[in-house]
Amino acid sequence: MTFDSLGLSAELLRAVSDEGYTVPTPIQAQAIPLVLEGRDLMGAAQTGTGKTAAFVLPIFERLLPQANTSFSPARHPVRALVLTPTRELAMQVAEMAAAYGRHVPLRSAVVYGGVPLEPQIKALLRGVELLVATPGRLLDLVGQRAANLGQVEILVLDEGDRMLDMGFIPDIRRILALLPRRRQTLLFSATFSDEIRRLAREFLHDPATVEVAPRNATAAAVREVLYPVDRELKLDLLEHLVRVHDLRQVLVFTRTKLAARRIASELDRHGFAATAIHSDRTQAERIRALADFKSGEVEILVATDVASRGLDIEELPVVVNYELPTKAEDYVHRIGRTGRAGASGIAISLACPDEVDLLRAIQGLLRRAIPVEVEEEFLPDPDTPPRPVHARGEARPPAHHHKSGIARRRR
Repeated sequence: MTFDSLGLSAELLRAVSDEGYTVPTPIQAQAIPLVLEGRDLMGAAQTGTGKTAAFVLPIFERLLPQANTSFSPARHPVRALVLTPTRELAMQVAEMAAAYGRHVPLRSAVVYGGVPLEPQIKALLRGVELLVATPGRLLDLVGQRAANLGQVEILVLDEGDRMLDMGFIPDIRRILALLPRRRQTLLFSATFSDEIRRLAREFLHDPATVEVAPRNATAAAVREVLYPVDRELKLDLLEHLVRVHDLRQVLVFTRTKLAARRIASELDRHGFAATAIHSDRTQAERIRALADFKSGEVEILVATDVASRGLDIEELPVVVNYELPTKAEDYVHRIGRTGRAGASGIAISLACPDEVDLLRAIQGLLRRAIPVEVEEEFLPDPDTPPRPVHARGEARPPAHHHKSGIARRRR
């Protein structure tokens, strides 16, 4: 199958060709015809398999009959709305929309928090057909009467499971109340929990379902490896692996902002070009850090899970779970930053005895074990009691001494 067979116009096919694509991914091949039919849709696929194009391309195709070159903002109302949970994902979707829409007279824009309102208000007042937004900032703009959602024909909830995790449901309900009742609604995500499936029945009408990979599967192109490590030796092991394997462009995940700052600072002090990206940094700082990482000026980017969605780094070779996530599903999203669009990648997890329960949850979700490799000098001391990790990702002092399944005695 080629893009030519999906029913897209010549202008959109030209944009796809400009991006260097000729064959649609499975999610694109199955979802695009359904969206063009006007069906509500639940689309699930592994991260990095082209979900964004699977809704952006058919949205533009459906809006083409109303496209025009008028200067009047009234001729360019918001007809398609894409909601994302993070600024980074919003920017990524907007970049792809600009690329795929370059040959059609349809306007797109993106709005998100952390930056001044005024430029976004001006963009909306000029008129825009496709709006990409984070929920909180969109509601701010509605309150400023800069955004009118009364003519939205298509709604996309991107990374819907993450929205549920991050507590956006009240904001989404408020936004839904501003939209026409008759509309097309699309829900895209890498994973669908039972809870979000129940929620989808509330938001979507008789949706078609496209799942091109098993639930919670990781990309086949990603080689996963787990290193047992003493909690005090994680940074040493990370530095050892980077040096010995000459790793370049390494994305390191931590659970907390404090840990991200500390690890980036230590790495930088030890001679690595490293920086951190997390929610306390300004949007300008986050954009600069990501740009430096993409260009190679920064070789190690340390991130919290706020960055596990929406980071689109071409051919990112290495992801490191410095700390295992407290939610098993986030493991899938984290390592989905590598092995994208058919490229190969490696996902390294550093697991100490404190994290044995988190590891069990991840392997239970995957329904398989993560392959283990050993660096003898960094192994955990079996005589050191683990500290259980609670929901906020911090280790508690041990209630009693016990052995972990991760711990292995040094030889």
